[in-house]
Amino acid sequence: MENRTLIAIVISIAILIGYQYFFIKTTPPAPTQTQAPAEEQAKEESGKAPAVAPPQSPQAEIAGEEKTVTVDNDLYTAVFTSRGGTIKSIGLKKFKDKSGNPITLKGDSVLPPLSMGADDGFQLSNANFAVRGDNIKLSPAVGNATLAFEYSSGGLSIRRTYTFHNDTYAIDLKDEVTGLNSYWITLGKDFGPYEGDTSVHYGPVILKDADREEFVAKKLSEPKIFREGIRWIAQEDKYFFSAIVPKGQVEEAKVWSRDANAFVALKMKGGSNDYMLYTGPKENDRLKQLNHGLEYIVDFGFFSIIARPLFWVLKLFYKIFHNYGIAIIILTMLVRIPFIPLVNKGQKSMKKLQDIQPRMAEVREKYKNDPQRMQKEVMELYKKHKVNPVGGCLPMILQIPFFFALYKVLMLSIELRGAPFMFWIHDLSTKDPYYIMPVVMGITMVIQQRMTPSTMEPSQQKIMMFMPVVFTFMFLNFPSGLVLYWLVNNVLSIAQQFLVNRKLAKQPAA
Repeated sequence: MENRTLIAIVISIAILIGYQYFFIKTTPPAPTQTQAPAEEQAKEESGKAPAVAPPQSPQAEIAGEEKTVTVDNDLYTAVFTSRGGTIKSIGLKKFKDKSGNPITLKGDSVLPPLSMGADDGFQLSNANFAVRGDNIKLSPAVGNATLAFEYSSGGLSIRRTYTFHNDTYAIDLKDEVTGLNSYWITLGKDFGPYEGDTSVHYGPVILKDADREEFVAKKLSEPKIFREGIRWIAQEDKYFFSAIVPKGQVEEAKVWSRDANAFVALKMKGGSNDYMLYTGPKENDRLKQLNHGLEYIVDFGFFSIIARPLFWVLKLFYKIFHNYGIAIIILTMLVRIPFIPLVNKGQKSMKKLQDIQPRMAEVREKYKNDPQRMQKEVMELYKKHKVNPVGGCLPMILQIPFFFALYKVLMLSIELRGAPFMFWIHDLSTKDPYYIMPVVMGITMVIQQRMTPSTMEPSQQKIMMFMPVVFTFMFLNFPSGLVLYWLVNNVLSIAQQFLVNRKLAKQPAA
């Protein structure tokens, strides 16, 4: 039983990590013809064509010349356009792409971020708004500024006012709408996701009360409607996201897909509505300061109750040592300390099991035709030598939640993005460019395996010998920070096993 349990646990860990990293894929954005949420709903719910747009259609306004306005502060450079009074792009100054240029989040040219539309199909994404303001340059001396866009035609009047601040990614937005009973404000499919890492979620997210709901285009066979408890909507990738936080009453939130792309929008009543916009990194401390629950955009998974304190401790060690690699090493040691007595006990139990294997083989051979008697004699043997048959597995089982919690922390924390360790490791969020750490990690697994007492049969031992090879290949493309954690954990296990083995060697044989 102990043998099969141990094998199952180790293989389960390998399969789960490998599945999450290599096979959970999200659909990348593709060029599409996009319609307003009302058009989608009209087609999917009634099967009829959407209502004809009023005479004041946005197409009639395209003739006006597009005007762009640039807003610059210490964190980003944003370009706003008179087409729809929306954001055209935002460049994040403190985050670079692989070419060393600032990361730029660009809006979908068909349905730009923050574009407005109505239930009858009327869409303002291409309407030419009048611009009230010029280029803005913020600084510590000029901490705030506003930019307004206005549109008026046939009884419809809209004024959009953006308020910018120098020291935050948050932007305040005020919409004043007359002539519409309600309208949609949409996050374009592209605005937010930048790095399409297939190991994490990529696409729309809604925070409903305290529940984070995420969506993938291929699973949205029909639109999802939410009417209560809506705190914000967002588009996300691994490290960056864009969000709309409504400050007033929301009529509906809707998520839908078209041509393998997922969209998310809010339906608001006409009149005056205030929002907070956020486009930037998933920095936990910065998001918590905004006090809108945006920190829940980082999903640490099932063991988040463990992951969040570990994340806090990781950042604490970074403040002390100014190196996330060293912080990971210290955190790994700290997490292991509470398990030292339990692991010691488990290792001793495994050693005792190994010592009585010859006697157990004799019992099994002697009573092979009497299973009940054989089971009884085996249990007597356990009792006589004070052996717990599951003692070797228990420490591993109890450490699994901490492993997965740390796995999520090291996989998702933007703080590790671009963080160097030492020597050739210049970015703990990416793989080891020379694969040195994964290979060394595999070697430590072999050493640990040879040092650990085993009660397995020869055929089972041969199966287990493949595990270091499997883990090594699996870890080749893992973030260096995660490989470092596993490597340090293996080294600590080897040291602990060495001390246990030396202590047991000094004890008289039973």
